[in-house]
Amino acid sequence: MILTQEVAFEAFEELDFTVVDKFLHELPEKALHLGVRILLALVFFILGVQCIKLFRKLIKKSLKKANADVGVTQFIDSFIKIGTYAVLIMVLATSFGVDATSIIAILGSAGVAIGLALQGSLSNLAGGVLILILKPFKVGDYIIEDTNKNEGTVTEIQIFYTKLTTPDNHIIVLPNGTLANSSLTNVTHAPHRRNEMKIGISYDSDIKTAKEILLKLLEQEEAVLKDKEKVVFVDSLADSSVVIGVRCWFTNEDYWTARWRLLENAKYALEEGNIVIAYPQLDVHLQTN
Repeated sequence: MILTQEVAFEAFEELDFTVVDKFLHELPEKALHLGVRILLALVFFILGVQCIKLFRKLIKKSLKKANADVGVTQFIDSFIKIGTYAVLIMVLATSFGVDATSIIAILGSAGVAIGLALQGSLSNLAGGVLILILKPFKVGDYIIEDTNKNEGTVTEIQIFYTKLTTPDNHIIVLPNGTLANSSLTNVTHAPHRRNEMKIGISYDSDIKTAKEILLKLLEQEEAVLKDKEKVVFVDSLADSSVVIGVRCWFTNEDYWTARWRLLENAKYALEEGNIVIAYPQLDVHLQTN
């Protein structure tokens, strides 16, 4: 035990304290140098963020002047945002002594693993590209996604997702891969939209008179496109009514307001013409002995 302590004491005496002294002497200078580098990196990051915002703004203006689709503009903007921020972070990392080739090698090797783990996201990216190229819909269109029956007005087409706004102002976020690989209905792709109404009248009412009233109503409605087909016909003979079909065309902007107004005016006009609007009835016959 005594021998061990003596050996340890001798070893302690032989230690070269010049290294420790040198480290303590250079510590303030190194700390100051590191602080300056961190401060410069922070300033460079803030300037880089502002430059990225300015660059994105210029790209948006250029695309707007070129009459690019809104969805294309949103997609390119989000792609530029991710790419430029990645470059900015890489440049900041190299300023702290990280080798750029090492970063690229790490990203390359990690890219395979990330790609396998994020197959869905890559599918959404490819779906976004297909949507922008094939244009099954654009920003402003009202679409119905047939798989899950999600519907709304397209407000944004981003890299991975498309955002819809429902009539009651809910936001639906749909993966681009789902939209690209499933069927959907674009309700407002064409500038005009056909309106079809079915009105049941009593069997005791005169069919010819009812058709004349409804056809006259179509002529009087300002929102009805006069150069498009307007037709009133007997659609079916139902259990409790004769179903009269009414078809006409509106612009997309006027569709709902004109449809609601036309339905209301149809009720008033038919009642003034002594046409009875039918409702479900059940005739019961009692047999007495």
